[in-house]
Amino acid sequence: MKITAIYDSVESIASSIQNAYIDFSKMTCSVVAIETDVIRNGHAVVGFGFNSNGRYAASGILRERFIPRLLEAEPEALLDDDGLIDPHKAWDLMMANEKPGGHGERSVAVGVLDMALWDAVAKIEQKPLYQLLADRASRVPDERVWVYAAGGYYYPGKNIDALQDEFRGYLDLGYTVCKMKIGAADLAEDCRRIEAALKVVGSGNLCVDANGRFDLSTTIQYANAMAQYDLFWYEEAADPLDFEIQAALAQAYQRPIATGENLFSHQDARNLIRYGGMRSDRDYLQFDCALSYGLVEYYRTLSVLSEEGWSSRRVVPHGGHQMSLHIAAGLGLGGNESYPGVFQPFGGFSDELLLEESYVGLPQAPGLGLENKANFKDMLDRAFGHVIQI
Repeated sequence: MKITAIYDSVESIASSIQNAYIDFSKMTCSVVAIETDVIRNGHAVVGFGFNSNGRYAASGILRERFIPRLLEAEPEALLDDDGLIDPHKAWDLMMANEKPGGHGERSVAVGVLDMALWDAVAKIEQKPLYQLLADRASRVPDERVWVYAAGGYYYPGKNIDALQDEFRGYLDLGYTVCKMKIGAADLAEDCRRIEAALKVVGSGNLCVDANGRFDLSTTIQYANAMAQYDLFWYEEAADPLDFEIQAALAQAYQRPIATGENLFSHQDARNLIRYGGMRSDRDYLQFDCALSYGLVEYYRTLSVLSEEGWSSRRVVPHGGHQMSLHIAAGLGLGGNESYPGVFQPFGGFSDELLLEESYVGLPQAPGLGLENKANFKDMLDRAFGHVIQI
């Protein structure tokens, strides 16, 4: 088999929401379609990929470096022993002549293409991706995946009543654990917001996320103030690479903490575990394959965690998308973020999936099943319908 064409598009996921660090008024996302010469159900198999929110579209380096490297490769150089595209070999070819470190948007671009390659391979094998991953790992996939509703953003005119109404909506959808943003208001106001949210979701069911905004002093001030609450976790207090602050937080705050969504390599993940004070009995790791060079690199990250004594069940990926859902079920992660109300059509899961008590079922379609999400399929039709059959 071979790749016959690769198409990319830049899609808007702009909205008026903001977290403690950025607003999303100009947020974009890269989407790719990798067409192959394999025919299933009367038309060529096409794999789709995209990047998670929080990092902008990487169209420039996709078009200048990574897409050309895949298209210029000898077809045999991309194949495994069964004659199928091997995402690991494709990853090596994409990263040829790239210096180590300094990941930047490069990790996003490779992650987008990696997702599309895995989608295509699973479609060719006529299996949901989680089943393909579980088979290759010689395990039975999880039957359902724990998820939490990520929201609670700041936006103009949003008061505490609106925050509570938002979380009531998530509970009505079947979520029990919800997440809200902190750090764009002062500590006193954020404590009022936390207390209001807890009245809706209940003790132990609220995560808070500072999106890396705080310095050491503010990190600890919030930790001390929030010690009175039974929070599910305190997420990303400081810069993702400031392991000294992370370690100080772990010493000062006994409840669970979470971080890792902005670490994009297995080396950075290993440094977090070694130097960030993370505690394997209670803390959570949020590495997002769509931002961190894709599933191929994610395998390396999971291997590093195992070597450092961490269970994969402590990994709950950022991103709220169906790629992480498949990885969680196929490789035995602890769960997955979910975006029931924002970052559409990329957030959330296939329309047919049922959610109950913060657990979601799994898609049965081959590949990622992205086409079974109506608003996502509409986007694909707009972006690529003129060149491929969706």
